[in-house]
Amino acid sequence: QVQLVESGGGLVQPGGSLRLSCAASRSIFSFYDMGWYRQAPGKQRELVATITSGGTTNYADSVKGRFTISRDNAKNTVYLQMNSLNPEDTAVYYCNGKPILGIRGPTYWGQGTQVTVSS
Repeated sequence: QVQLVESGGGLVQPGGSLRLSCAASRSIFSFYDMGWYRQAPGKQRELVATITSGGTTNYADSVKGRFTISRDNAKNTVYLQMNSLNPEDTAVYYCNGKPILGIRGPTYWGQGTQVTVSS
């Protein structure tokens, strides 16, 4: 079993920045694609960004050019750098780990971290 623990959320003014972290309890990045999702009140959970086991990144159109996903293999940690935040980015952000094709294993979710963008 793997635990994903998010941190770094909080209250930030429009135009500000935050960096979210997702620490995995053990090394899984070689066999798992990692991602960040978010869920705003009254809305469905949506994909924000992903990074494959090979390091390829992908972003939702709404965050392209503002958010950057990265990872530190030595620290078993995935990051989401969020710049130019606006109120529409307010949501609970969840870290996700999905096994790559051919690997049998569960999908993991973190407990979520709240991001609030408000003046």
